[in-house]
Amino acid sequence: MDIQTILEKTLPGLGYELVDFELTAQGTLRVFIDKEGGITVEDCATVSNHLSRVFMVEDIDYKNLEISSPGLDRPLKKAADFVRFAGQQAKIKTRLPVDGQKNFIGRIEGCENDTVTLSFDGKTAQIGLDNIDKARLRPEFKF
Repeated sequence: MDIQTILEKTLPGLGYELVDFELTAQGTLRVFIDKEGGITVEDCATVSNHLSRVFMVEDIDYKNLEISSPGLDRPLKKAADFVRFAGQQAKIKTRLPVDGQKNFIGRIEGCENDTVTLSFDGKTAQIGLDNIDKARLRPEFKF
């Protein structure tokens, strides 16, 4: 089994969502998790202990395991992410230009049929999920 499959099968059973993961050239496996209400240090320790045992059984090769919350600028990867965070600000970079533009900062209006609707500067863009290179939430601080 590959790492992604293991994570996608294991984390929901523990009550967590897989946000993203990466395996660095130095052998560090970083796993970003989330749950309703946010992630605590105890959550990271629980997941780390469980995944260490799972990876040993599955013979997954890594040097260091890091478990983390996705942070305030959480990556947006799936249609469900854009639906969940509708109404919030996001920064999106596309692979191909949309209306002559590749970089967008705006408010997520929603996501239907694998197309994200983003409003910005009084305009609206329709961006296909398959055209999104990177997308992250853009934290808003209210004072």
